[in-house]
Amino acid sequence: MKSVTRSLRILEAVAQHQPVTVGELTKLFGLPKSTVQRTLVTLAEAGWLRANRRDTTRWEIGARVLAVRPAALQGSSLFAAAREPMIRLRDAVNETIHLSVPDALQCMVVVDRVDCDHPVRTFHTIGDTSPLHATAAGRAVLAHLPKQDVEELIARGLERFSDTTPAEPDALRAELDRIRIEGYSVNQNQYRPGVCAVAAPVLDEEGTPLATVAISMPDSRYDTERLPEWGRLAADTAAEITGRRMGA
Repeated sequence: MKSVTRSLRILEAVAQHQPVTVGELTKLFGLPKSTVQRTLVTLAEAGWLRANRRDTTRWEIGARVLAVRPAALQGSSLFAAAREPMIRLRDAVNETIHLSVPDALQCMVVVDRVDCDHPVRTFHTIGDTSPLHATAAGRAVLAHLPKQDVEELIARGLERFSDTTPAEPDALRAELDRIRIEGYSVNQNQYRPGVCAVAAPVLDEEGTPLATVAISMPDSRYDTERLPEWGRLAADTAAEITGRRMGA
């Protein structure tokens, strides 16, 4: 049991300090470097941790942790409040609706989905992750985070996934300003080719973004003229989820 406790403590430390090196964890826990390294490798083999893509000497949370989180959320007030409004939004637009939550500044995680009845539609598995700056869901969250959080994300570097990804700091800042004014964010092929989305944030009573609700569709059905309608519907749905969660 002692080794299990140690593994969980190291897992928690990686989550708090990621991306983190073996040396940093060794100093933090006062354990032999070989013990920490062995624990990290074991957790990585099980999918709980992974090496950072840009610096493989550093460790970060793995996909299994992100996949467990949606399951844990299914009993939460957010999940319960969102389900019926998401179904009504799907019925109104006949496109796939996704509910996603932020994992700090690391990524967005899909926690629920309501499918449309089109034979060709977008599909994200529950637990799928995506970068905040490159997606409608992520930017809807970023637009309502403190400025220092946005600048921290920018300082890490903005990966470009397509020619239209807002990978330049000023372009991202300008887009976040627009989202705050209009109340919704838009993704047209900025992350995955052929996938578009319109998203709005679900906020708590203090204005902190808890989640986003997104209308997702293939590029073939994306219509610029319908953006104001889709944006209003997404924003209204997000506001309803906020109200239901707060018991309004």
